[in-house]
Order: sequence, then C-alpha cells, then structure tokens
Amino acid sequence: MEVSNKLINMFTVTCQDISVISDAFSKEMVLGLAGEKSTLKMLPSFLAMPSGMETGSFLALDFGGTNVRAEGIKLLGAGKWAINGRKAIPLKSLEGQYDYISAETPAEDLFDFLAKIVTSVMEPGNTYALGYTFSFACSQASVSRAKLISWTKEIKTAGVEGKEVGALLKEALDRQGANSVTPVAIINDTVGTLLTAAYIDGSADIGAICGTGYNSCYFDSTTGMIINMESGNFAALPINVYDEQLDAMSEKPGTQRLEKLVAGKYLGELVRLVAVDLLGIKAEPYSLTSEDMAVLVTLDYYENPVLTNLTAYEIKIVRDIARMVVERAARLVAATFLGVLNHIDAELKEKHIIAIDGSLYEKMPNYKEAVNKAINEMLGEKAVNIKLELVKDGSGVGAAVAAASALLAENNY
Repeated sequence: MEVSNKLINMFTVTCQDISVISDAFSKEMVLGLAGEKSTLKMLPSFLAMPSGMETGSFLALDFGGTNVRAEGIKLLGAGKWAINGRKAIPLKSLEGQYDYISAETPAEDLFDFLAKIVTSVMEPGNTYALGYTFSFACSQASVSRAKLISWTKEIKTAGVEGKEVGALLKEALDRQGANSVTPVAIINDTVGTLLTAAYIDGSADIGAICGTGYNSCYFDSTTGMIINMESGNFAALPINVYDEQLDAMSEKPGTQRLEKLVAGKYLGELVRLVAVDLLGIKAEPYSLTSEDMAVLVTLDYYENPVLTNLTAYEIKIVRDIARMVVERAARLVAATFLGVLNHIDAELKEKHIIAIDGSLYEKMPNYKEAVNKAINEMLGEKAVNIKLELVKDGSGVGAAVAAASALLAENNY
C-alpha cells in the first residue's frame, strides 16, 4: 500500500493555488476594511506602531489558548526589556482537578483564576498598568474596551461572549484585592507579537501566530493603526473531504476554515482522519497531537499508542501523510502573508519583517522552511526584502508595549 496520487493531490498547494489564494486574501482584506461582507474581520486595535523608546514597569497577562501567563515586564527603551517575574498555568488540569474553558464554567470563575495569576507576579505596594493579551475575536471600541465576539479554539466558558473582557478582568482583580492594577490595553496575541518585533526594528509590519490557532495582523498606514485580521476565519480555500470531516465535527462548523487547515490544534486530527480512512486505525478524535506530529514527521518508525497494531511500513505511510499535512499548512500560511504584502506594498519596494510566534512555527520540523520556500518561489528576487522572524513569547512583551503606548496616548490628549 502506498499514498495514492489522489491523496497527494488533495494536500498539494501549487504555486498557482498560492497565487489564487493570496489574491482572494487581498480582496477579502479590502472588503473587510470597507465594512462589507468578508471572512476577514479586520478589527482595529487602536494602536499605532511603537517608537522603540517606550519605558516603564508594567504587568502583562496573556490568555490565548492552552496556557495563561502573567509577567512583570520593565521596558528599558531602545527595544530592550527585562522580565521581573513570570507565572504560567494551564487553563485545564490534566488530572481533571479543574477546567476553566468548559461550557459549565461561569465567567466569574475563569476571570478570578486569571486575576490570581496576575497577583502572583505583583510587587506589594506598587500601582500597575496592565496590558492584556486576549487572543480571540473582539469588537474593540478603544484600546482598553473590547467585547468578545465569539470563542474559538474549542473554548466554551459561559457568560463571556458579548461582554467587555477588560471589565470582567478588572472586577476579578478587585475581588482578589488587586485594585492597584488597571487594565489599560487589550490586544490580540498577533498584535502583541508585531508590537514586540516593531519595538526592536521598525521594519516589522506584519505579525502572526502559528501555534494552537492561527491569526495574523498588519500595520495599516491608511488608518494609522494595527489591524487584527482574524485570518483563521479566511475561507476562500481548496477544501478536501478530510477537511470537511474535521469541520463537521468541530465546535463551530463552517467557521475558522483556514485555522482548521493550518493550526497545531487540528493538524494531528487531519492526519488521524486520513489514517482511519486509509489504514483503519482505531484512535479517538484529537488523540494525535501536534507534539506527536513533530516527532512523526522526522522518523521512519515511531512508537505511539495511537499507532498501535500498525506495521512499520504502515507507520511510514502515516509519516508521509503527516509531512503532506504540515507542508500544506505552511504553504497556505505563506499564501496569506503574500496577500497582506500585496495589499500594503504591491511592488515590494520596502523591507518587511513578518514577526511570527507560536509552537508550530518554532518547533514543527520543516514548517518554517516550507513557509520560506513558498515565499521565495512566488517572489523570486524580490523575496530579499521579506524576512520571517521568530519572536518568542512576543505577546507578553507586546502587551507591555501596548500598555505603555496607551498611557502615552492618554497623556498626550
């Protein structure tokens, strides 16, 4: 048995495909900015690019997926900073002791949990401005006022959708006795990643998260602010039968179509669905993780409970499937970057840094190489002006930069 040409074609993204997808992405950006129907939400952040000289001590809270993290961050200016305390805790206990992202959990419990983590990195007696990275689609009225539109990444906590997440956090901080902390900026993790990169180098103008989920943002010179695209919801894509199966079984079918093709939350599940169909493996949904994938794509044989009762040859077939799924994800992500570049600098006359954070981009073998390869294939010599840069934990520092920027803007008015 071998992987058939039909299956290979299902997961192949050609240069022609990339061209079509990137053009569609650019058009969706324009529609979204104009307030017309689009799968890209194009949400304003109410933040301009930093100067790199923002200074001061801030708290940062990062809530975007599997874990929540709080940090004390001192911005030193000139693109430098120091971390003064850090605490990271999963939102769901592996032992089943707690689960703050289930539909049975009320908003108050989740935000009390977040507030307690913030208090763990505070220094007694200090007053803090807090930057809050909240990595879900929000309708934002100002840099400090944001209402959750809808949960993604299979998070279901009750009583948060439609509410102002900054107010929910402030109320929880007050309940925990931390009334000296004021959330002053609410951002998406993509915005945070871009702010961190731009704090170091002003050439950074696109930010992306390639991790559990997928999203991207960019600096829009027309509006003078960073725009969170919520690009995981982009839908003008070639979809195959396995993508349809995964979408149908997801929490919200018909949404986040791109994210379900490219994000770490879903790549292992796509491989499992193909392996069930092709090899008849018996495995529970989402039992093949992105961590499994990272090992599987590099080895000829991988001992794993999900792959029991398979021969060594069959496991090699699963490896080949995993490699196809990963490469497709990388090339689709590259297509979205090209769509943004086409929108902001069609002639590619300027230097552009694409700042990327996320475990998938950092740790998945061959992933970032495949993204770069696709960009080089499409741009040729002009690719020299494009640099993809890993910005580790960018959303935390970015939250501090956002808080500093918000205070500066407030003081200037």
